[in-house]
Amino acid sequence: MTALVVIPARGGSKGIPRKNLLPVGGRPLIAWTIAQALEGRADAEEDLVVAVSTEDAEIAQVARERGARVIDRPAELAVDTAPTEPVVEHAMDVVEADGITLDAVVLLQATSPVRRPDTIGRALAQFRAGGADSLVGVVPQSPFFWRLPAGPGQSAQAAYDTAARPRRQELEPAQMHYFENGSLYVTAPHIYRTLHNRIGGRTDLFVLDEVEGVDIDTLTDVAAAEAMLARLGWRTA
Repeated sequence: MTALVVIPARGGSKGIPRKNLLPVGGRPLIAWTIAQALEGRADAEEDLVVAVSTEDAEIAQVARERGARVIDRPAELAVDTAPTEPVVEHAMDVVEADGITLDAVVLLQATSPVRRPDTIGRALAQFRAGGADSLVGVVPQSPFFWRLPAGPGQSAQAAYDTAARPRRQELEPAQMHYFENGSLYVTAPHIYRTLHNRIGGRTDLFVLDEVEGVDIDTLTDVAAAEAMLARLGWRTA
């Protein structure tokens, strides 16, 4: 099976300026996702093409230095309002123009730098063995969620039975909720071509480790990411 790993990385950022190049654990932020994808290439039974889609020269340089292929993103796909799917489809076009037939497309979010070294390989193995059309990376969460009152004078509503509240350690997988954190998707190419979506057809869940749920939205997230990367065995500065 041949898989294309696409890591979208614009130069602009509304929150943290130049976020994809932000130092995290002694590396530019995007370097972590590239390293994890390349680790997946080493571990998986599939052929992996690891590509960074960017319009930014500095990000492109970092990507090349770290071992990724760079796909020059067109200007119309580098604006704030551009959705991710056309970026992925453009990367597919570029790679397929080289005569490469794709069996799977992996979308990785560079702002989610915390992944186990074997995560990409395991996700591809599950996708290959399970026969799903799309695989969504999720983080397990307890079912102890609430909804706001529907109106004045009404009660807030629990999403679980408050009269039979289970203990957290006794929860079965089927009782858990699963949060799509945007870190990882594996999709059959025909889903992108027909639905123009990363999710479609028969969808399965790839359950990430709870520590893999860290996303860099603010500078305070950096310390948490560095701690989790070290906990998973990645070497940080």
